[in-house]
Amino acid sequence: MKTTTTSEARSNTRATASGSVRTLVCVGMLGAISVILMLFEFPLPFIAPSFYELDFSEVPILIGAFALGPAAGVLTELLKILLNLVINGTNTAFVGELGNFIMGCAFVLPAALIYKHKKTRKTAILSLVVGVIFMTAASLLVNALLLLPAYAAAFGMPIQTFIDMGAAINPNVDGIWTFVLLTVAPFNLVKGILVSIVTMLLYKYISPILKGNR
Repeated sequence: MKTTTTSEARSNTRATASGSVRTLVCVGMLGAISVILMLFEFPLPFIAPSFYELDFSEVPILIGAFALGPAAGVLTELLKILLNLVINGTNTAFVGELGNFIMGCAFVLPAALIYKHKKTRKTAILSLVVGVIFMTAASLLVNALLLLPAYAAAFGMPIQTFIDMGAAINPNVDGIWTFVLLTVAPFNLVKGILVSIVTMLLYKYISPILKGNR
């Protein structure tokens, strides 16, 4: 009996170690794909100033978070930012990278936490809706209180510069809060919806590979 128990324990340990290695490999692969997708970014000038650019780098991160868990999603998000800094450097004094990480986590983490408890199509849709709402809400507070002031300080420009850029798109923008409400929030809402649609289309094809079912 003791020998059997020890054998089972060793088998479980090997399985756990194998699962951890697979997760790390998948995180590395998904992080690399995300960095590549970051290269294909584009502005939505009819919604927000051109320095807000949309990309689909959150798609592989969301797929990984759904398949491997919330922690894997956050780790992939961090790896994406670090790899991008190593490969491309920064032209935003690290402010853009910080914002990208915060917004990505605000999207991926709540979505993955919800999906983890019940992995159905309906739950996936609900989790993505919640993730988009969290990211959009976070974009209001984080941009107004942290990112825009940090940009202004880093590049020696007044906050009014951003407000004027927003007013050129939407004349109702007359302050920092109307700027984030009328330009930043819609931008993140559109981004979240597009990323969610692509994620739903691809997840069932990619998740079995990440889980080792193929």
